[in-house]
Amino acid sequence: MSSSFEKHQKRRLISSYFSVVISIALVLFLLGLLGMLVLNARTISDNFKEKVVLTIYLNDNAKEVEINQLEKSLALAKYVKETKYVSKEDAANFMKGEYGEDFLDDVGYNPLQNSIDVNLKANYVTAHRLDSISESTLNKKFVDDVRYDKDLVSIMNSNVKRISLWILIISGIFTLIAVLLINSSIRLAVYAKRFTIKTMQMVGATKQFIRRPFIWRSIRLGIIGAIVALIGMAVVLYYVNKTFPELELLQNQILIGSLFVGVFIIGILITWFSTYFATQRFLNLKTDQLYY
Repeated sequence: MSSSFEKHQKRRLISSYFSVVISIALVLFLLGLLGMLVLNARTISDNFKEKVVLTIYLNDNAKEVEINQLEKSLALAKYVKETKYVSKEDAANFMKGEYGEDFLDDVGYNPLQNSIDVNLKANYVTAHRLDSISESTLNKKFVDDVRYDKDLVSIMNSNVKRISLWILIISGIFTLIAVLLINSSIRLAVYAKRFTIKTMQMVGATKQFIRRPFIWRSIRLGIIGAIVALIGMAVVLYYVNKTFPELELLQNQILIGSLFVGVFIIGILITWFSTYFATQRFLNLKTDQLYY
């Protein structure tokens, strides 16, 4: 009978530890995913910004030397990521591929213009800077026009600011929830041992001596939970990077590594603090208060 009771208690204890590990792992996993989103929010927004094209339309009488000189000067400019010269023939072939018919047969000639497509670096994709670049380029006699999607740039910049603000707010709220959930799981595990704590205290054990095994056990559970969470994060990061390689999520490996180390440390710190205060609470309770 005693052996059966001990086995039952052991199963309950293992189940309790298992639930704590799962709780810690899930919370840290979600917290880590949110951290990856925060770290890569700028990278993702920069990626979209750098796809905005500033098109410089050239006069038909523009000399090849002038075009090459303009293209080289743009390529060397600090605000330019890349440039691409598009001849009027290439533009006509592109339109033919897009619309499935050769409009040149109806028009009788090629009305399109030679152009240079310019992709700017993300920091320079603002209406003010694009207008400034456009005005300076239009001063060249062989440049006919400079165009870009002003509405798209305006909407993109306003949405990036709004989304960044909400990400920070959600991150703060979720971090608080993570601490509360892990703290609750640890307190429940310590609560199951409240009578053992009080018994040790009654036979003269010091608070530090009683608290030490609980803290070390919780830290081990926190480490296991953090490792499980990190494995999950690594799998998600691998598949997202494989599916969307243009986002270059693994480009800044130092930040990614810092995030993983941070999640691991958070798992240890939260379990340590939670166990410390949970055991402190039961150490300060009177014997008759343990039943409530």
